[in-house]
Amino acid sequence: MTAGALARRGFGDGARAARLMAEAGLDPGDHAQVIAALSAAADPDQALLGLTRLVESDPEPDELRAALDDDPDLRARLIGVLGASTALTDHLVRHPGDWRELRGADAARTPTPEELRAGLLHTVGADPNAAAPIASTPADDADGAEHALRVAYRRRVLRLAGRDLTGAINLETASAELADLAAATLDAALAVARAQSPQDAELCRLAVIGMGKCGGRELNYVSDVDVVFVAEPAEGVEDEQAAIRAATRLASAMMRIPGATDAEGTLWEVDAALRPEGKNGPLVRQLSGHIAYYERWAKTWEFQALLKARPIAGDAALGRAYSEAIAPMVWRAASRPNFVDDVQAMRRRVIAHIPAAESDREIKLGPGGLRDIEFSVQLLQLVHGRTDPALRSGNTLAALDALSAGGYVGREDTAGLADAYRFLRQVEHMLQLHRLRRTHLLPSPDAPDGTEQLRRLGRSLGYAANPVTELTAAWRRVASEVRRLHEKLFYRPLLHAVARLPGTEARLTLSQAGERLEALGFADPEGALRHLEALTAGVSRRAAIQRTLLPVMLGWFADSPAPDAGLLGFRQVSDALGATPWYLRLLRDDVRVAERMAWLLGTSRYVTDLLLRAPEAVAILADDADLARRPTAALTAEAYSALRRHDTAEKAVAAVRALRRRELLRTAAADLLEVSGIDAVGEALTAIATVTIDAALRAAWTKVAADLGEEPCTRLCVVAMGRFGGNELSYASDADVMYVHDPLPGADPSKATRQANLIVHELRRLLEMQSDDPPLVLDADLRPEGKSGPLVRTFDSYAAYYRRWSSTWESQALLRAATIAGDEELGRRFTELIDVIRYPEGGVSDKAVLEIRRLKARMEAERLPRGADPTLHTKLGRGGLSDVEWVAQLIQLRHAHEMPELRTTSTLEALDAAVAHGLLTAEDGATLDVAWRLAARVRGAIMLVRGRGGDSIPTSVRDLAALAGALGYRDDESEEEEGPSSRLLQDYRQATRRARAVMERVFYDEL
Repeated sequence: MTAGALARRGFGDGARAARLMAEAGLDPGDHAQVIAALSAAADPDQALLGLTRLVESDPEPDELRAALDDDPDLRARLIGVLGASTALTDHLVRHPGDWRELRGADAARTPTPEELRAGLLHTVGADPNAAAPIASTPADDADGAEHALRVAYRRRVLRLAGRDLTGAINLETASAELADLAAATLDAALAVARAQSPQDAELCRLAVIGMGKCGGRELNYVSDVDVVFVAEPAEGVEDEQAAIRAATRLASAMMRIPGATDAEGTLWEVDAALRPEGKNGPLVRQLSGHIAYYERWAKTWEFQALLKARPIAGDAALGRAYSEAIAPMVWRAASRPNFVDDVQAMRRRVIAHIPAAESDREIKLGPGGLRDIEFSVQLLQLVHGRTDPALRSGNTLAALDALSAGGYVGREDTAGLADAYRFLRQVEHMLQLHRLRRTHLLPSPDAPDGTEQLRRLGRSLGYAANPVTELTAAWRRVASEVRRLHEKLFYRPLLHAVARLPGTEARLTLSQAGERLEALGFADPEGALRHLEALTAGVSRRAAIQRTLLPVMLGWFADSPAPDAGLLGFRQVSDALGATPWYLRLLRDDVRVAERMAWLLGTSRYVTDLLLRAPEAVAILADDADLARRPTAALTAEAYSALRRHDTAEKAVAAVRALRRRELLRTAAADLLEVSGIDAVGEALTAIATVTIDAALRAAWTKVAADLGEEPCTRLCVVAMGRFGGNELSYASDADVMYVHDPLPGADPSKATRQANLIVHELRRLLEMQSDDPPLVLDADLRPEGKSGPLVRTFDSYAAYYRRWSSTWESQALLRAATIAGDEELGRRFTELIDVIRYPEGGVSDKAVLEIRRLKARMEAERLPRGADPTLHTKLGRGGLSDVEWVAQLIQLRHAHEMPELRTTSTLEALDAAVAHGLLTAEDGATLDVAWRLAARVRGAIMLVRGRGGDSIPTSVRDLAALAGALGYRDDESEEEEGPSSRLLQDYRQATRRARAVMERVFYDEL
């Protein structure tokens, strides 16, 4: 085979490869399969060099060559090792016969932990069945026992690597075997230490507790083995201090053996820095000392480290006693103050200490590395594992599976983290296997041999086409995904909320829930318990997630004005959404949605009703941006799209009303969550009403035209009045409107009027027809002649009426008239018509002013409901909406003809303009503004809380408390005498009393 042909097969130096093959006796014709295997190795040149060295060192090279030809399993394992690990190649060269470790059934089988322990103990001549095995090494040949132990260890790693590199085992199996092999090595090293100091062995019992990856049975090929030592005096030994000193000497001797260096090199370091007080503390403590330390002095990170603690060597009974004593403390740690914050801060400190030049190559500690996954999993375990024993595993992948099964982590997130973890650990394994050195850094392509190292690493991981590019891209992709999931899970607010709960309350137990419900203030604990049972019954994933969420949500429901109603609403919404996958995932992953949902359902019957009509709308609670008012143009475009999609007027308007319902929910939620103010509420409600009427009018027009078989012979315009025209609609407001039509030139006026009436009646029918969505009632009582007048008038009829019969109150009513739908030109003409009426030249006369004042006084006397408290009626009461609006309107009637800024339908804008022109003092304007806003907010909140309209502030204690809560009044511990309800009443009465004083002075005297 030529040098060129070898180069094409993947060898870097074809001529050198040909020479080495000749030296190894590998004729291409006779050993084609071997050469094919070499070319497929992670590093073909390294594999060939290693095989050549092995052939040269083996006293029977012909047997080796024949075995490679005849045994495909041996060939794959041996060449795989030679191409991936120079360290194991060196071992094979030192021990030529060890290539046989990769041959036969034993090489293919994964040994049990007991087999590994027994094998290494036999290596040092110790009895595996003894309570405290002691090596049978001559006193003057301790080095020989240690050397034999290191050689035996390397042979076991060789076997493991052979299976690992050929894909015969997965990452979990390889990591677990490495951990078991490390534990067996420590047991054998302890046996050697006992043989070296038999007098110490007689004084004490010593247990070795594995920590970190060894404790979790997920060890790397080369990693420090973290341990903690616990000791007790041997039976009959009374001198505890002497026993602890003896145990310390044994532990020190044991630690030295794996870390010592000889011809076999160093296995790994044994690190006891995770012990109490770290490196400053004693190496060995009694069990009582460990317990005392963890009960009184341990920091948060120490409990996180103990999560993986597991007895791995030494006295088994003492190790079990240690686990039984310490484990409960680990699972109580999340209840410590600031626990979650401490763990999060520790992760940030780790990242901050990574050298900048290594950050993007650090697969363990860097952003998107293994630590991000491990910290995320461990924090979730510690918080939720207090009450869920299924989560109490020291193994990352097993814990992740348990978190997924319990509903704490979504399936997709679990799969993403698990895949990333396996990828990163496999990269770490292949990095370390090369020289059997501890490293977590990807090779730098800028280093002298960096590209070659990346190529070998990429090929060992299965990237064959373009190993460097594919590996680099995979690392970046995985790191990015890990970082995203880490930030999502590790900084999940639900962790804080669950951690703050007492341990007994962090997992919902129905047997304990009754007492807690009563303590939280639920009026009907038995009814609430039935809701909880329905939500959490069974073993489904949905029930599991609810069992995690509800302990936290119960507290949020209790903070709302009506906890029982909130829990009932939550059950109804959850039942309606059923097994919808995104719903519970949203509540679990974005705790703000769950908290907001609890507050809204426990505060507002109005919101609950809207949400039950379309439960999927709960998704808007995830982001403040989704609660912001949508532009009118966007709503209009969506409504028109609905008209085009449906083939009947009924279906089209039903879609538009569904759009309105969604926007009502958006507005109400933003209002109660204090995302928007009263101005934004009025504008949003007015906008969606306008869009709905406009779209429904188009549908009605099309329907009537189809029924008539011709286009109507008139033009039609809808005029908003009152709060609707003032852009100040509230949740309880009907839409006050007037209808104007204008027959087309040459059309029969009576026919045009009949058609206009058909369209208006169809419009009202469509907006009020039976539906799951709330109706939009159009009230035309403010039209000329009121209920006695025609529903629809022609433009000329309006002009004649206003010219001959218009009264002062109608001029006042027209101040808030605004065209909102229908023919735009007709709307402009109508506006020009009424401007003359509402902004009369020279202003209204003194006689008209007197009439307005008398009308206001009569309205207060006659229209205020019987028995209503005039100080608590938001609309007609003293200092309420009517008082403020009449002041603004009288100013407009008198001065708008000369001051264009007063020509607005908005009450607050009119007040601002009056202040700007000196018609009101700034102080009076501010007083009226505050009172109007507060009365409008209270009136809207009454509708939100009750689900039905009302103008008076309720007097019942329960209703008043709910109203105060909806308005943002909270219990304040500094207020010993006054609760939220009292503060609401005080604020309202104070604001309206001041506004009434301004109104009486300005309206009756100054204007």
